[in-house]
Amino acid sequence: MIVGLEDPYENLGVHCAKLHITPEKFYVEACDDGADDVLAIDRVSTEVTLTVKKDVPPSAVTRPIYGILGTIRLVAGNYIIVITKKKKVGECFSHAVWKATDFDILSYKKTMLHLTDIQLQDNKAFLAMLSHVLNVDGFYFSTTYDLTHTLQRLANTSPEFQEMSLLERADPRFVWNGHLLREFAAQPEVIKHCKIVCSLTCLPVIAMHSCSINGKYFDWLLISRRSCFRAGVRYYVRGIDSEGHAANFVETEQIVHYNGSKASFVQTRGSIPFFWSQRPNLKYKPKPQISKVVNHMDGFQRHFDSQIISYGKQMIVNLVNQKGSEKPLEQTFAKMVNSLGNGMVRYIAFDFHKECSRMRWDRLQLLMDQLAEQQDEFSYFLVDSDGKVVTQQEGIFRSNCMDCLDRTNVIQSLLARRSLQAQLQRLGVLHVGQRIEEQAEFEKIYKNAWADNANACAKQYAGTGALKTDYTRTGKRTQWGLIMDGWNSLIRYYRNNFSDGFRQDAIDLFLGNYSVDEVESVSPLHIQKDWKFLALPIIMVVAFSMCIICLLMAGDTWTETLAYVLFWGTASFGTLAIIFYNGKDFVDAPKLVQKEKMD
Repeated sequence: MIVGLEDPYENLGVHCAKLHITPEKFYVEACDDGADDVLAIDRVSTEVTLTVKKDVPPSAVTRPIYGILGTIRLVAGNYIIVITKKKKVGECFSHAVWKATDFDILSYKKTMLHLTDIQLQDNKAFLAMLSHVLNVDGFYFSTTYDLTHTLQRLANTSPEFQEMSLLERADPRFVWNGHLLREFAAQPEVIKHCKIVCSLTCLPVIAMHSCSINGKYFDWLLISRRSCFRAGVRYYVRGIDSEGHAANFVETEQIVHYNGSKASFVQTRGSIPFFWSQRPNLKYKPKPQISKVVNHMDGFQRHFDSQIISYGKQMIVNLVNQKGSEKPLEQTFAKMVNSLGNGMVRYIAFDFHKECSRMRWDRLQLLMDQLAEQQDEFSYFLVDSDGKVVTQQEGIFRSNCMDCLDRTNVIQSLLARRSLQAQLQRLGVLHVGQRIEEQAEFEKIYKNAWADNANACAKQYAGTGALKTDYTRTGKRTQWGLIMDGWNSLIRYYRNNFSDGFRQDAIDLFLGNYSVDEVESVSPLHIQKDWKFLALPIIMVVAFSMCIICLLMAGDTWTETLAYVLFWGTASFGTLAIIFYNGKDFVDAPKLVQKEKMD
């Protein structure tokens, strides 16, 4: 299993489909299954039907594609989204896994003459949003293997489930093009006969490696699945929604495959599961706000009811600060777990920043020691080469910090290492007394994969690579790592304040949280900014410029120069203070869905 392996047949038409385009219809022909069925999509009525190859007009314009993601309605009408490039990232139990690397968004309409200038502008903006989401690194698919389920879930399914198509049985939490597939999903016979309609899974990372320890070769996989429920960007999507879906929820599965035996260890991460927000307001770290007008326990209980059904017992590992602005979140979380009174849900708080301050990263072992007994009780999933289930994972660790990114990933990598140690010993790969840490070659692969996992999760949610990855990669904190953390924090600040509104709108449009209305008279994209948005920055720039000019061009006396500098300096800093006081008016806020109402 090799990461980034290019498909040698990709440009020869193998494992692909043909898209035939006529003025009236799109015809999609699968090339690798020997079937005669062709998917026909009427560009006028939008009807989706099955036909045969001989019905495709010879005059059709033909091009290769690698899958259909679905359809979406914008201002100009319907569009179909197709995969135009893919890269093979490896094989999962002999099933090819592909990374979608390029897409096309094709209009059903042959002309845009029916649109006004404003409608053309809006349509262009919506297309830019779709392109932005599709350009996110981390969309994967397989036409023969179910990437949305863990090994344990797949092992505990019925024969009827196994006979279903991959689209029908996929876990909806991890199918990011579920909204785009709604027209196809309404016609199961179409899905059944046309495998080219793909479910796109947002996997921040899927690492596949062939490894060797003691001359014994095994496959090691790390798969993170990002939920499309309550999806969004860092500061605009926090906490949970009324259905109990947590923001930035990611299921991470570590898999070992050796001599036909398969072992799996699953963890989850997700935002603190009650109703809270942290709106950007130009401050470096906005103060979290816990809602005072909703019933937190209702959504809290729904969240853990669904988690228990999916994973069994829950061990919450809360890594937020236990002082300062994060303290109320920790206290509320602990109080709600106690109020829940469910023996299946346990809670532990570990002040990561306090315990590991001044480079004392060895103190993470304190947390590992506290969790060791619980981890042994939860165990892991193991199936032998005959397909017999030997052990089941009875529960999971649900880790979180504020963003569920940096601190969370460090702890998850340590828990996964401990599980892997037990699995490799049981499978006979590691000798008695041997430690993973002593296997230099594999240790490097392991640490880099978890650091890559942190970076990928962080880029999708916060807009930059993760912090603290120097520890994940090397096992120690470095001065260079601190410098890079500072740089990433600076980039996060800019993006969270000045570009995340667009990113949130793009996600809401792609997932169907917002539907375009062709006859909508006033587009939400044209919300007028308050006068302060333009006037105050101009005043500040002019005042600051005048202050610099006065310093460079001294007056007749030093008192005159000082007076001018003080005047313009006071004007510039006073204006800056007003801007920060009204910070929410100056950030790039989402326009399509009002997040306050969603919360």
